Amino acid sequence: MNVAPKEILDLNRFDATRTDGFPPELAERVARRQSSFGASSVLFYEQPIEMVRASGAYMYDVNGRRYLDVYNNVPSVGHCHPRVVEAIARQVGQLNIHTRYLNRVVEDYAEKLLATFPSPLGNLVMTCTGSESNDLAMRIARIGTGGEGFIVTEAAYHGNTALVTEISPSSLRRREPALFVEVIPAPTAHDDMSVEDSFAASVEQAIAKLRARGLALAGMIVDTIFSSDGIYADPPGFLKTAVDIVHRAGGLFIADEVQPGFGRSGGGLWGFRRHGITPDIVTMGKPMGNGFPMGGVVTRPDLLKMFCEETGYFNTFGGNPVAAAAGRAVLEVIEEEGLIEASRSVGTGFRQALEALRMAHPQIGEVRGAGLFIGLDFIDPEQVAPDSALTTHVINEMKQNGILIGAAGKFGATLKIRPPLCFSSDDAAVFVATLDTILEAR
Repeated sequence: MNVAPKEILDLNRFDATRTDGFPPELAERVARRQSSFGASSVLFYEQPIEMVRASGAYMYDVNGRRYLDVYNNVPSVGHCHPRVVEAIARQVGQLNIHTRYLNRVVEDYAEKLLATFPSPLGNLVMTCTGSESNDLAMRIARIGTGGEGFIVTEAAYHGNTALVTEISPSSLRRREPALFVEVIPAPTAHDDMSVEDSFAASVEQAIAKLRARGLALAGMIVDTIFSSDGIYADPPGFLKTAVDIVHRAGGLFIADEVQPGFGRSGGGLWGFRRHGITPDIVTMGKPMGNGFPMGGVVTRPDLLKMFCEETGYFNTFGGNPVAAAAGRAVLEVIEEEGLIEASRSVGTGFRQALEALRMAHPQIGEVRGAGLFIGLDFIDPEQVAPDSALTTHVINEMKQNGILIGAAGKFGATLKIRPPLCFSSDDAAVFVATLDTILEAR
């Protein structure tokens, strides 16, 4: 059994050296892909899929086979949602230009989005990706505090710019994070302490270690449901003490809402709301446009002013009218279709069904999450250790049964369950029944 830590791209990655037994056409397609994209090519599953269309919570391959998507958070309100598609098509047929002109679509969207945040967070900077958003957030934090150091969790992923890769330990294969980064464990109870107290203690220790290296704290950045660490949502409010410690040390709190945002946790539009805290900076990515390439940073006006006084910042296409039209459509769909409440109610029932399944299968460890963001651990019941081999087996068997799912966590032993928000209770029942059958046959 392999319990070594895993890099994020290896959790469900296709091995391009293993094409023996593939149909000739598929083997040729894979070879073409590898020839064009080289070492950067990442495909999923032991046998890759060629997808050709999608709708709602379903995707369809080149042979017409339908797959239930329980993995993709990017199409947040559902694949190819007609409302979002129409908004993008209409706007791209009218105007799509850089950000140097007044445009009502862009300005209306900014006001609508900012209205969903607590009052100190009054300015929006739109970007093109979540990686770019987190890069900008780090730069704002450094100028706003005068500090250099950052605190992140041990399996975090925050993007792929040069700066953001340094705070993404799960992306680093052959080296440790940069000296300005201090890594702490995922939020769990240990040493007879609660989740809140143990996480706060880890933050205190990280600040002390940075100071010992002569580094003042710029900030702590976390994905507020700790998705890459294996999904840690509870108890609500556990982040507050740690954030208070960061502020007392002169640092800022950056809430990475790329994955937990836009209603996914079922407790409001933003994951940080579950903890009763107000971040200094919030970052967003592609789910804000249902997959259209866009991102954003929301922060306090004073912090943005300090940054812009030091840096001649501009973004040629962040905040273009097509992105704004997509973003506005997403917010309207979430509100009009009641997707936050659906995330809460469907997610609650889904977790309850998975808990019941856990009682029948000792290979299932903890079930964690909030709304439609759930983590399910697989363990070796004899050694009570993460079982990444079983996780890989389940992922590929689910694919064979028409369900798409991925992994998360330090050891790649957690199913990462985050379907589009249109996911239904019937869809959840199909997932649970299929997982039950796979485990029974193991």
